[in-house]
Amino acid sequence: MKFFVDTADVAAIAELNDLGMVDGVTTNPSLILKSGRDILEVTKEICGIVSGPVSAEVVALKADDMIAEGRKLAEIAPNIAVKVPLTWDGLKTCKVLSGDGFMVNVTLCFSANQALLAAKAGATFISPFIGRLDDINLDGTDLISDIRTIYDNFNFTTEILAASIRNANHVTQCAMIGADVITAPPPSSKASPRMC
Repeated sequence: MKFFVDTADVAAIAELNDLGMVDGVTTNPSLILKSGRDILEVTKEICGIVSGPVSAEVVALKADDMIAEGRKLAEIAPNIAVKVPLTWDGLKTCKVLSGDGFMVNVTLCFSANQALLAAKAGATFISPFIGRLDDINLDGTDLISDIRTIYDNFNFTTEILAASIRNANHVTQCAMIGADVITAPPPSSKASPRMC
């Protein structure tokens, strides 16, 4: 299973990357804005640190605007995965950008049917938010299991990127179920990695 780090903290990314723990990065505009730096500048710096996929999220809401923004983000570096929301406009954007040969991360997935639509639209990654499902008394890892079964049944190549990881059990369960990737914030201290 691949480990992506969910942050815009360039120093934390570099430190984990040096340890060989980072297969990719997920981030979003709000995480980058907290740094007080330019979104494109930070994203480019992150892409220079890690060789794996770096998810850069669009902020537009309509497909045409998302497509234009996604193409601009994809120009930053070849390892950019354009992150789009799981809406009809996001799925239209996914179809176009994946057809152009770009990696696309479809985010905010809360059901197996949504994951099926994303795979059919050509998503490189689907990001089910398991912690948020747990927050409303549903078992988020059940969703990972359902998606794994569907993707295996139909030979979809979309990778399951388990997001909204809240505890070490989530990591273990996702690994046992067959998630391709988990993404989590960097450890809060060096002595106790949050993912472990």
